Amino acid sequence: MKKFFITTPIYYINDIPHIGHTCTTVAADIAARTHKLLKDEVFFLTGTDEHGQKVAESAAKENLKPIDYCDKISPRFEEAWKNLNIGFDFFIRTTNPNHEKVVGELLQKIYNNGDAYKDKYEGWYCIGCEKFLTETELVDGHCPLHPPEKTVIKSEENWFFKLSKYVPKLIELIENNETNYIFPEGKRSEILAKLKAGVRDISLSRENVEWGISVPWDTKQTVYVWFDALINYYSATQFVEGKKDFWPANVHLIGKEILWFHTVIWQAMLLSAGFTVDQLPKKVYIHSFYMIDGQKMSKSLGNVISPGQLVELFGVDGARYLIARSFPTENDSDVGIERFKEKYNADLANNLGNLVSRVAKLSENQSSPNPFFDKTGSLDKNFVKLIDNFKFDEALSWIFNEFVDKTNNYLNQETPWKLEKEDPKRKEVLSVCIDNLRKAALNLQPIMPETSKKILDIFEGEIKPLEKSLFPRI
Repeated sequence: MKKFFITTPIYYINDIPHIGHTCTTVAADIAARTHKLLKDEVFFLTGTDEHGQKVAESAAKENLKPIDYCDKISPRFEEAWKNLNIGFDFFIRTTNPNHEKVVGELLQKIYNNGDAYKDKYEGWYCIGCEKFLTETELVDGHCPLHPPEKTVIKSEENWFFKLSKYVPKLIELIENNETNYIFPEGKRSEILAKLKAGVRDISLSRENVEWGISVPWDTKQTVYVWFDALINYYSATQFVEGKKDFWPANVHLIGKEILWFHTVIWQAMLLSAGFTVDQLPKKVYIHSFYMIDGQKMSKSLGNVISPGQLVELFGVDGARYLIARSFPTENDSDVGIERFKEKYNADLANNLGNLVSRVAKLSENQSSPNPFFDKTGSLDKNFVKLIDNFKFDEALSWIFNEFVDKTNNYLNQETPWKLEKEDPKRKEVLSVCIDNLRKAALNLQPIMPETSKKILDIFEGEIKPLEKSLFPRI
């Protein structure tokens, strides 16, 4: 069996789950389910990032200890993903003592390799990103992702990581098509340009942030939250039972705002800790953002869409379908509740759901054709290739064009309802329609697992009309 290890970012818990977190996690679940259906051995990892200044501040506002705040918020993410039928294999928390132990061990290797030194840092720092910023990253004097008051001048003595030492090696890996790990191509070019423009060493510790993992060789300092967070991908394989052989990750699936950390800092950390090139993550896939009705998502604008809203409005599989259809690959995707309603009604209620209802009604009380149809049959190779490249919209278009739309057209052309029930021609037409719907359902399994099962069950044995539509109109 092939092994397939896919990760999402671990989500920072100073916020509640929203559609940005949701799209990454649903996408990872679709990829994981695809490989499970291919009979691969899969490890799907997600979780929460629980250390750092922002968490401590959020806890203080609620008069809670940081760990109590983490214990309160982290389950919201786990629950949100379970409500979307996301079948992760492990949910990691950076407050897990096993993770903290691996962080200390890996950083000690970096230190032993001579890649950590003490120095003073003074410059711009975004509290929202928990990230030091260069002048070129500022927009109008502050971080473009957060309000101006979140960008402050910091001056403190920290331990630094010799990131610059690994720049030549990273450039070599990324420029070589055999070892390049950055996808899509536009992000690869972006990182190469930034690496060649010059890279400074970065802080790996914080002087005045108590809520964090102690630096192994200097317990007066805590590990910079990003160094802590990135190590989760490796640490989980070291303490989750039976997962050691899954390293390196096949895919880190991330949003574009954390591109630099995952394609430069993380790789350099691993090289410094003694990992060989073939032990580095094989692929980092970077997706873009959601825009909500043409605007950036913002709590202050009140346009944040939660996973709970999506499930309440569209059901679990409806929500998964809409996320897959709108997944922001190379470009930002403009969505909104009203747009989602239109898409849901057009594609699911009026098209797929209506077609299943029509064929079931027309086939009432007849035995399903091809009783040996394999409900666990293999996925189409074209579909799998699109899923592996996170082209979910194209994958769904292929299913609808190949099976759903063709069947609708065929049904309307042949008009089997005008024929007697025992007419062989009627049975032949409906057999073709049922066969197409079964094939559609097989390939829809990773995206809409419950709907796929319902369709396959409807057209097995003696066929009964549906009591209610798979997708009621909204």
